[in-house]
Amino acid sequence: MMDNTIGVVKRTMLEEFIFGAKNGFYLGVERILPAMILAYVIILFLKMTGLMAVIGQAISPVMALFGLPGEAVIALVSAFFAKAAGAATAATLYADGVITAAQATILFPATITMGTLMGHFVRCVVTAGTNARHHALMIAIPVIDAMISMLLMRFLLSVMGIA
Repeated sequence: MMDNTIGVVKRTMLEEFIFGAKNGFYLGVERILPAMILAYVIILFLKMTGLMAVIGQAISPVMALFGLPGEAVIALVSAFFAKAAGAATAATLYADGVITAAQATILFPATITMGTLMGHFVRCVVTAGTNARHHALMIAIPVIDAMISMLLMRFLLSVMGIA
């Protein structure tokens, strides 16, 4: 329906719902599904090659600070490229019995906090022409925030008697 006074097309509630549902569907198909497939392929590759165990062993002392096994770092690396990939990787690690539900809960805020960091960094920071001296700090801040969120989540879960 056309509002002649303003010249703006107004949609009915049903049209607005369908518009939102359509956009949500495309978002899922174009962004979330590929990230989930990427996460699955990464984990499958790392398992098949034996690299998951090697990485897990090597990074285990660091991840233990957060109450996580070394293999959990794969979810953080995946999140670095896409939030959905990080969350899907954590879910896959949980489904495979590599991490517990509490450990997945510790990982979740970190995957969101630093999720899609590389894509956003290039699209926003680099294209805006920010001073290159600050680029390392701009990448470090979300990573540090992610570490703080994992420590905080581990603390909260321990206070609740869950982890």
